[in-house]
Order: sequence, then C-alpha cells, then structure tokens
Amino acid sequence: MTEPALLPDVRLRPAATPPPRDPRPGVSGLGGADVARLVAELGEPPFRGHQVADAVWRSGAAAWDDVTTLARPLRAALAERLRFDTIVGTTSRPADGGTTEKALHRLSDGRLVESVLMRYPGRADRRERNTLCLSSQAGCAVGCPFCATGELGFERDLEVAEIVDQARHARRRLAGDGRHLTNVVFMGMGEPLLNLDAVIAAAAALTDPERFGLGARHVTLSTSGVVPGIERLARLRPQWTLAISLHAARDPLRDLLVPLNRRWPVADVVAAAGAYARATGRRVSYEYVMIDGINDTPADADAVARLLGGSGAHVNCIPMNPVAHTPWQASPPGRVAAFAERLGAAGIGVTVRRNRGQEVGAACGQLAAEQAGEPPAPSVARRRERLVVESAAALQAARSGEAPPPDVRRARRGPGSR
Repeated sequence: MTEPALLPDVRLRPAATPPPRDPRPGVSGLGGADVARLVAELGEPPFRGHQVADAVWRSGAAAWDDVTTLARPLRAALAERLRFDTIVGTTSRPADGGTTEKALHRLSDGRLVESVLMRYPGRADRRERNTLCLSSQAGCAVGCPFCATGELGFERDLEVAEIVDQARHARRRLAGDGRHLTNVVFMGMGEPLLNLDAVIAAAAALTDPERFGLGARHVTLSTSGVVPGIERLARLRPQWTLAISLHAARDPLRDLLVPLNRRWPVADVVAAAGAYARATGRRVSYEYVMIDGINDTPADADAVARLLGGSGAHVNCIPMNPVAHTPWQASPPGRVAAFAERLGAAGIGVTVRRNRGQEVGAACGQLAAEQAGEPPAPSVARRRERLVVESAAALQAARSGEAPPPDVRRARRGPGSR
C-alpha cells in the first residue's frame, strides 16, 4: 500500500454504483487509550501503542506497510482492524502561483469531499501560515443558493478519521516542502454543527499535543447558524474560534441566502454567538459573502452594524465566487470597499478578504460539483429563474420590513422549512 497519488490531470468521478463503506475504523479517529487497548488485545507490549501513535501522528508514513518500526505480522493484524488512511484517492490542482492547492478526496464508498490548502508566506510583521480548509460532510443539507455544495445536496456525515485525514494529507504535502500546517478551518463542504459529535472529536484530535498537536486557537469552526450546536460549544468552552456565515442581517433576505435562518433567525444566532464569546473569551468572526445588488447596499451595511454593534465581533467581507446555478455575481471591488468602510465607521472590525484559487474552483463544493458532471441546462435555467424571483421578493421584504409573499415562502426549500 502506498500514499494515494496526487493526479493533477485526472478526474475523480463518483462511481456509478458506489461501493459499500469500509467498516474498519480509521486509526486517526481513535484516542491513545483505544490504540493501547487494541495493541494489548493483539498480545503486544504497551510500547507498541506508542510506536503506532508515532507512525500515525509524527511520521511521513501513508500506509501500514510504511511503518517499518513494526513487524510485518503486527502490521498485517493492525490492517485487518484499522485503516491507516480513510482517503483512498486524491486529485489536486494548484493555483495562485502554487500558494493555493485544491484537493478532491475519494472516500471508501466513492463519496467525494474537498479540502483547500492555502499558503501565506511570512512577512516582516507576520509569520508564515499554512491553512487548511477541510470538509465535515459529503455534500450539504443547508442549501445556500450561492454555494456550489448546495447544488450537490447532502450525502452523509464524515467520520472523525475522514475529517482528520484531510489534515494528515495536507501535512504530508507540506512536509515535502519543509513546511508544516499551522491552521485548520472547518469551512469546506457541509455544515460542521450538523455533524457536531464528529467535528468536536476531530478538533480534539487536531489540537491534542499527543496527536496532531495544533494549538486550539489555530482551529476555526464555521456554521451557518445552528443555534443548539453553538450553545453546546459554549458549554464546552473550547478555545477554538467560532465563525458565523452571516451574509445578511435582515431576516427576509437571510431566509433566502441562508435557509437555516427560517429555523434559527439571525438575532438568535448572534445571541448564541455572543454567549460563546463570553464563555470562551474568544472573539467571534462573521463571514459575509458580497453579492452584487443583493446584500451589498449601504442599508445592508447599516443593518450589520446594528446587529453586531458592541459585540466585539469581526466581519470578513468576501466577494462571491461564481457558481453556475445562480444568476448572481460578486460585488464590484469599489462597493466591497465602501461596505467595509461603512462598517468600520460604525465601530465594527472588518477585513476584506481576497478570493483564492478561483481558476481551480477553490470555493466550497465547486470542484466536486464539476467532477459530478454538469446538471441539465433546463434544470439550471429553472433554478436561476426561481432565484431571480425569490431574491426580488426577499429584497422588497427586507427593504420594507414585510414578510415575503406566501407563494414565495412555499417555493423555498431547505432543512429549516420542514
């Protein structure tokens, strides 16, 4: 067994008939006590457990056959019980002069998930950073209309090891250049707080000094607004950064852009995020995708300022990545700058983020959607027409303070509308 090859010119396509998922757990999803117990069951001395941990977390091994510190019979016995790597194939595409790398990973049942590795060279005022954006689900059930993952729909939650192994892959790629992974953000495919048990366990593995070893403040969990999940995190009081996908501050518009808003309105989301900030002492960040003519007006900026005023939160303004199934476009740079300036003048911390990797579809879900094949043109046309109608109604409601017409509300679909 060898490391799954990086194949820039080969597409990983979903299998016509997906194979069954490999029932063996991934070793990276186990804690030290679990590994020690398994080693004891195999009749091996305790120090073998430490050797397994070293191979998983501190070596460049990509498969059990590479772990030469263990005898062949033990490697074979471990391979019968555990997968060394839950990712069975990877294709990658570089962009931005090699500072961005989009990876598409195939899992044992043929599901495709994405991760994006972003390199930020060191400067006089800042150390080098290497940040991985990883996925927590295959597909997504939230259905935000500006997100390519929403086009794929929801397939399944990822296992703990399937999440962690995305980071292990990135670490091996960086090690080849003499670099190391410094930050992880759960902002890839899926809604992390709808797979919260696995995400908490994965973040714990990534920040455990005996396992992956990242600092807790170098991990960010992003959510579109799952209030019970935010409240659970606040009770746990981790030092992870919480990021909220905001995108609109008024409910009628956010109902359209973030369908979960119909279940957990934006004021409730911000209140839960504020409680997280107070419990952990960590500043909450808000992601705001800028969509031309939809959510980028001075009135939208003022609504964000009123919503977040006094919270100490920080807003990241991000021009929308182009997505085939939506009629919308990114806000022009001048309007993004004016929006950010208006927030800053109102006392809100704000940063304008530059999109990276657009030429390789580095936005969430774009590469997986491409590999899955283009949807039929009539379906795309109908979706675009529906979004034009719905966005017009939502804008009218947001700007008048009235609810959208009932027929528009019925036309919308998403997990919060059930």
